[in-house]
Amino acid sequence: MTTCQNCGTELLGPHCYKCGQPVHGLVRHFGSIIGDFLDSVFDLDSRTPRTIWPLLAKPGYLTCEYFEGRRVRYVSPVRLFFFLSIVTFFVAQLAIQTGDGGSIVQVDGGDGIEEATTVAEVEEARDRIVGELEQARAEMPPGVPGARAGINAGIQEIREKSEQRIAQLEGRDPEPVKPAGTDDDEVQVRFNAEPWDPVTNPVRVGWLPAFVNRWINAQIAKGRDNVKEMQHDQDRLKDAVLGALPSTLFILLPLFAAMLKVAYLFKRRLYMEHLIVALHSHAFLCLAVLLILLLSMLGEAVPALATPVGWAEGLLFLWMPLYLLLMQKRVYGQGWIMTLLKYLTIGICYIILLSFGVAGTILASLVWG
Repeated sequence: MTTCQNCGTELLGPHCYKCGQPVHGLVRHFGSIIGDFLDSVFDLDSRTPRTIWPLLAKPGYLTCEYFEGRRVRYVSPVRLFFFLSIVTFFVAQLAIQTGDGGSIVQVDGGDGIEEATTVAEVEEARDRIVGELEQARAEMPPGVPGARAGINAGIQEIREKSEQRIAQLEGRDPEPVKPAGTDDDEVQVRFNAEPWDPVTNPVRVGWLPAFVNRWINAQIAKGRDNVKEMQHDQDRLKDAVLGALPSTLFILLPLFAAMLKVAYLFKRRLYMEHLIVALHSHAFLCLAVLLILLLSMLGEAVPALATPVGWAEGLLFLWMPLYLLLMQKRVYGQGWIMTLLKYLTIGICYIILLSFGVAGTILASLVWG
């Protein structure tokens, strides 16, 4: 007979029914502790595949099952959303490269510019190499982080190199060459109606200490530089949006439940019921974003699959709003006209909040990332 080590009562299960102490403490094999953690936090067992498919393909099914009391066969809404949001967040960080790891095109000797003896030969070599680089940039598959920025840097290097050679042949000092496409693209930050400058025109808040003002100006400079980089690598904007979505959805979840509560006030449902709807809908959105990220990674890894992967991503983007509409109709059971009106009202308000949330998250990543 096994007894509780705390009170000596005979044990009938994994917990003592008298004092509540669990049978297993922390002094055991680490692998079993990890297994308990995954089971208690994520509910990773046979219920997971039974939950994921209806979450993706059957709008409102899991929510209706939960309201009708059939809960034990599925992963709970809180754990489901928590698990998917964490996995989506980490996959987004792996799939999206926003650092300095982009490929940079190095232009060395052998391009014919240094060997040219006339201005016409320099210009011919310059135009040939720039044309090849521009063609490579146009044929590059989407979603290759930093590659376009690297080719732009290579084009700029060729222009500067040819300008220096022409100046040598003409016996004059070379003029500084602006990077291609940046004449009108310089990121402008204004303060006191003048262009911001960390030395001549910094942001200065009088009631803040000097070190805080210095920190604010340093963050402005960092954000400006990151925005400038994003202008020359437009894929980074898409990547930044996808990277910001999981954390933004996590923050907006209770607000979405509150909007459902207001929209269906006369249904006399508890706020927690609307929160269950919000948890399942946000879990679906996280799952859809996760699949899009995985498809994007697949398209980058296997360029031959770029076209079908692109179609699959497009279908997922179309399925997301349609899924939420069908889910709202199934769960609340109103007619199509009222459902559409409430769906559009909630949707517009939520998209505005989501846009502000994503923009704030991207801005924070530009400044502190």
